[in-house]
Amino acid sequence: MKMLLLGALVVGTISGAAQAKSDAAGEISYPKGSIGYEALMRGDNERAVSQIMANEQVSKHDPAKLLNLGLAFARIGRTDQAAGYFKAAMQARDSLDLVLADGRVINSKVAAREAYDNLQMRIATR
Repeated sequence: MKMLLLGALVVGTISGAAQAKSDAAGEISYPKGSIGYEALMRGDNERAVSQIMANEQVSKHDPAKLLNLGLAFARIGRTDQAAGYFKAAMQARDSLDLVLADGRVINSKVAAREAYDNLQMRIATR
């Protein structure tokens, strides 16, 4: 069964007057490739992990980075690591409004909770 965590796929942050349209695509407010958006959209999860981990321009505590790492690890079956990244995003000091790949704008802590709960449900139904 294919996991449907795509809703947790982060496109980028929303900030003041520079709010993104809900149909925007790409890494809004992030350097290209820094949060693995294109690799995740192509399903190239290993590449997404490599891109995100190698990028030092985005803080290792950034919720978008943590969410996308969690998603990539969940997709490749490394659920313990995925859960760890989702928990870290829930506990991050900073909270951001994010645009998800499906166009929803959501608080990063809410997105992390949804992704974590979704992952736990998937694990429980194995």
